[in-house]
Amino acid sequence: MASRVNKESMACNKPKKSPNPNKKKVVKGCEGGQEKIIHYGASGYGHNYSDAARKSFKARHKCGTAKSKLTARYWACKDLWAGKGGDTQSSPKSRQGKY
Repeated sequence: MASRVNKESMACNKPKKSPNPNKKKVVKGCEGGQEKIIHYGASGYGHNYSDAARKSFKARHKCGTAKSKLTARYWACKDLWAGKGGDTQSSPKSRQGKY
């Protein structure tokens, strides 16, 4: 089982590296008086490695409608796939797609 995250010691809406080996990031999502720990981003995959891949991800996950800070979709769209300057790591050869 993955390491636990102390919700009280985390700042709201500030992503950081996840202790879960299967996820890239963790964030304490805070919105409307609610708080939720969210792990997002598969650790075995790269992201932001081409404009075409970013465009496909945003369309596939409907990033334009991701408004709730309490969802992994919102954070993946905002943090991992937001735009230029992200991680340039490609996916592993065993998981290569068309990008």
